[in-house]
Amino acid sequence: MTIQVRVRLTFPEPLVREPVLSRALRMFPVEINIRRADVGEDQGWILCEIDGEPSVVEGTIGWFRETGVQVDLLGDVLEG
Repeated sequence: MTIQVRVRLTFPEPLVREPVLSRALRMFPVEINIRRADVGEDQGWILCEIDGEPSVVEGTIGWFRETGVQVDLLGDVLEG
């Protein structure tokens, strides 16, 4: 079973130029679908969907938070 979680990832200034999404995709077997984004010099945000096994999606979200990315869950979790 897989799930899809819609999130808003907000990146503080120190992480704006870091390849955070790339690192997450190398570390976790998830798919990240970017729906909208706005990245500036001092902060940025991405609205995206994270698809994968429930425990892996939770691990990915936890890793984003540990890295310093603010994660806001948007809407319901969709099971696939």
